Amino acid sequence: MHKAGFVNIVGKPNAGKSTLLNQLMEEKLAIVTQKAQTTRHRIFGIYNEEDLQIVFSDTPGVLDAKYGLQEKMMDFVKDSLQDADVFLFIVDVTDKAEPSEFLIDKLNKIPVPVLLLLNKVDQTTQEGLEKLVEEWHNRIPKAEILPISALNAFNTDIILPKLRSLLPESPAYYDKEQYTDKPERFFVNEAIREKILLNYEKEIPYSVEVVTEQFKEKEGIIFIDSIIYVERDTQKGIIIGHKGDAIKKVGTEARIDLEKFFSKKIHLNLFVKVKKDWRKNDRDLKNFGYR
Repeated sequence: MHKAGFVNIVGKPNAGKSTLLNQLMEEKLAIVTQKAQTTRHRIFGIYNEEDLQIVFSDTPGVLDAKYGLQEKMMDFVKDSLQDADVFLFIVDVTDKAEPSEFLIDKLNKIPVPVLLLLNKVDQTTQEGLEKLVEEWHNRIPKAEILPISALNAFNTDIILPKLRSLLPESPAYYDKEQYTDKPERFFVNEAIREKILLNYEKEIPYSVEVVTEQFKEKEGIIFIDSIIYVERDTQKGIIIGHKGDAIKKVGTEARIDLEKFFSKKIHLNLFVKVKKDWRKNDRDLKNFGYR
């Protein structure tokens, strides 16, 4: 008997969705930083065993959209709430803000199983955890609640067996050799964007989009040309830095990660261009893959 299905990972920003995806896949598919809105796209991670295929879907965190890019990100979230066999709803136990009523309402109405993962339990007490379990049981009564730490791999080993028991009997949806739906250039873009999130402050990381224009392998070396788009001339100067030091640091760090990811030597060229107010321009957003 072969089982297969779609498991969508949802939650607020910084809840640990991408960290969990990487943990379950044992592969860094999604970039992870401490900054909110790190994930912009919906990413499939395809987990395979001989008699099992789980198509995980990582999504942007649920937020109140304030401009075009955020609206497109929320469209990815809304799409993910319509097509799953099981939902993994991740809650950060350290988050003191009000929970997302939008997500709670959707998950209560959806006629499929929900595993509610209380993440970062290493940062709370037993008493605090018991209180949270009771609160979330009242909010989503049908959900099975599991305490975990995605970062420290605490209790994450029980998630795959749980999902296996919940998924339907079905042939595989994807080739068993495939582990994601995204092309190679996507992971190049994301690796560079992650380093920008880690190395720059304030609005700069959120004003950036990365496009890889060349990805060509020759004699065992991958030659990559990528453009970093910003919204202002002043931002271009900040990205480049004094005598190019800042962009050189981003390129070096991204190249190291990409060489691990592709298991090949990488030659990476980075360029910076200005595309004014691209986050608010529908045509630019479409060209950047935000449909």
